[in-house]
Amino acid sequence: MNASSTARMHRQPDISHANGPSGVTRLLPPAGTARWTDHQRHYGPVLPASASSLVDIVRSSGLRGRGGAGFPTATKIAAVAAAAGRLRRAIVIANCCEGDPTAKKDRVLIGRAPHLVIDGALVAAAAVGADRVMLAVHQGSRAGTILREALAERGAGAAAVSVVQVPNRFVASEASALVRFVSTGDARPLGRLAPVWESGVDGRPTLVDNAETLAQLALIARFGDHWFRSVGDQEEPGTALVTIGGAVPRPGVVEIATGTPIRTIMASAGAPTTGWALIGGLAGRWVDLAAVAQTRFTTAHLASAQAVRGVGSIIVLPPRSCILTETARMLGYLADSSARQCGPCMFGLPAIAADMASLASGDRMALTRLRRRLPTVDKRGACAHPDGAVALAASALNVLNGPESGHLQQHLAHHGCRATAPVVPLGVVDSTRHASR
Repeated sequence: MNASSTARMHRQPDISHANGPSGVTRLLPPAGTARWTDHQRHYGPVLPASASSLVDIVRSSGLRGRGGAGFPTATKIAAVAAAAGRLRRAIVIANCCEGDPTAKKDRVLIGRAPHLVIDGALVAAAAVGADRVMLAVHQGSRAGTILREALAERGAGAAAVSVVQVPNRFVASEASALVRFVSTGDARPLGRLAPVWESGVDGRPTLVDNAETLAQLALIARFGDHWFRSVGDQEEPGTALVTIGGAVPRPGVVEIATGTPIRTIMASAGAPTTGWALIGGLAGRWVDLAAVAQTRFTTAHLASAQAVRGVGSIIVLPPRSCILTETARMLGYLADSSARQCGPCMFGLPAIAADMASLASGDRMALTRLRRRLPTVDKRGACAHPDGAVALAASALNVLNGPESGHLQQHLAHHGCRATAPVVPLGVVDSTRHASR
């Protein structure tokens, strides 16, 4: 291949800044647009707007958070803006940690379009009247290096933005844990009732949004709400990044229009819709892919199929893997990763993990113990960490003991399954537990 043909292959047409990117390739631009000058040429400038106009545009766009909870972004921004004032300027934290080990979407996004994330954080700061923006990354992560280099390229335009390194622990990237860490150096959640939007970092109103949400916000500020809604589901519009892993020919991260059927998403990874898969991350649900093949990838449609969007990951098990064994591994990781601040985390999660491991080994009594124990832990923790573990355990029991599945009884009859190689990726547990700065 000659040099001129290579140049033609890699040349990408500039986006029309009036109309915005066409199709669903919005967040993941072509290779070669990660630098500041190339980013500006590809996406164009963010259009100036008042804080109130920004909130109105975001509300009309229907943007929901892409970090897992799916909360309306405009509602979040409005709450922080209302709490802020002349004497209490707000703070914005961009959560770029991606603590769930099943998801890789934010690190891919930051690798491809770091300035889009920074743009979104600055747009959010303008909307809530913030004078400080922090990009939270895990200690030693590649994302931190990329973002620091991107900020250096922007010079004085990013003077209010800094990169904060967070302990590489599962719960350290929870919103209130980020706030607590920045304020005190203690990377543990403040609790499910902590009003960080009103009193967050140093007692100031604080907006915490994840990297993908902020990148979407940057696009909406450029191209408007109508453009954003031109793709995807009517009730949950736009595009979304989905991580596909496990037993698939082409694992990776894809950008889809919301509402895309799971069958189509799996096809993008070269995989059929057969077998079991974990959707939504470590606080997600197990599903029979054949049963959910036509289910559309939105919060509401997944819920109707007893699944959750969560962190936007789909991890497929190979045919001989065991859901109980995988779930026991995950529950052990979640128990070891807890903050050890309340009874459900200190005692409930280790007991649930032990019961699931016993059940995976063929202990029939473990099933009785789990059914009794799960309701006593659910919604009782200081934060939502135990709830996710309970939901995961309950999902495994539900799908394996359902009316159309005799897997659990067969499993117990044969005293467990043969050991197989682990499939669901898990992180490394920080043994210091209460890591600080």
